[in-house]
Amino acid sequence: MLSFERKKMGMNEILKSAHSGWRYLVIILLLVAFINALMGFLGKKPYTEGNRKLNVFALISAHIQLVLGLVLYFIEGVYKYDSSNAIARYWKMEHLSMMIIAIILITVGNARSKKMDTAAKKHKTIFIFFGFALLIITAAIVMMVKVDGSRHYFGM
Repeated sequence: MLSFERKKMGMNEILKSAHSGWRYLVIILLLVAFINALMGFLGKKPYTEGNRKLNVFALISAHIQLVLGLVLYFIEGVYKYDSSNAIARYWKMEHLSMMIIAIILITVGNARSKKMDTAAKKHKTIFIFFGFALLIITAAIVMMVKVDGSRHYFGM
């Protein structure tokens, strides 16, 4: 039993590190896609295969982050946390809800952009949906630091 507990603890730490580190890739890809869409829209640039791939990579990275987060949520029993505690409530409900909403926005934005008939509309759709997702993610990070004083903006 003891070796199983060590493996479980080791796996939890690996998952936490993966989830913590992967967030930087997600944020960078979303920011680049967001800025790229803004420049494409304002500059009346064509919507290229490179634009499409960047948006898909941002989407995929966000979905991987969601899967890592959900695995941690259930393995660590976050769903059992006492909601009367501000930190526990944040991790149990607020963080989870905000991240799912952000990923839904990313997914819907990417899907809608594919259906648009002009480059300007494709860029504008990505700009709007990825932009709102970035706002929600940023708000979640600010809330995390506010609720849990042991957390920092750029670290665990």
